[in-house]
Amino acid sequence: MSFVLTSNDYVEYIKLAAKKIHDNGDYITGLDAITGDGDHWANINMGFENLVAVADEMCKMPLDGVFKKIGMLMMSKIGGSSGILYGGAYLAAAKSIAGKSSIGSGELCGSLEAMVNDMMARGKAEPGFKTMIDSLHPAVQAYKKALADGKSDAQTMESVKKAAIDGAEATKGMEAVKGRASYQTNKGVGHLDPGAVTMSYQIVCLCDYIKDKLL
Repeated sequence: MSFVLTSNDYVEYIKLAAKKIHDNGDYITGLDAITGDGDHWANINMGFENLVAVADEMCKMPLDGVFKKIGMLMMSKIGGSSGILYGGAYLAAAKSIAGKSSIGSGELCGSLEAMVNDMMARGKAEPGFKTMIDSLHPAVQAYKKALADGKSDAQTMESVKKAAIDGAEATKGMEAVKGRASYQTNKGVGHLDPGAVTMSYQIVCLCDYIKDKLL
């Protein structure tokens, strides 16, 4: 059984991700206080709160329009580099599905790949730099492999979810190349990157939503 994501579906996913991020505020802020400015959660939570506030409006848009709206809102509402990276990523994803009101699994994979490629180019970062890319990039690679291997949508979502979680966990052993943690003596080694963790939350929520939709 395959899935199709509509604007309504994506908005429902956004609501789930917003709740997951909101509910883990103390944990994420604690992580960021060790390696960064301590404001990552406040910034990303603000962005998702603004997205939820326009949920009804987005439901009436084609899906590429939803992605554009998310990109513009994140760029304007999320402080720091995260706003630019998320905003640019969603605008890139919108281009990848231009003219579409709904997408299937292959197109979702393509939009996530467009996101991570834009983040890497815009942020001049690569996997292993201890950033949000370390969750999204392995998730995209796992997605592409699952499609190539002909896995079911349910199996694919499990593979993507696991790759995102494992990718975020792997940042604990990485030296930060970007951000405030890179200026620390130990370059943040031994601590999770908060951006990778909140990225993994989003991917997990997306995969779980799709798996529930398949039931």
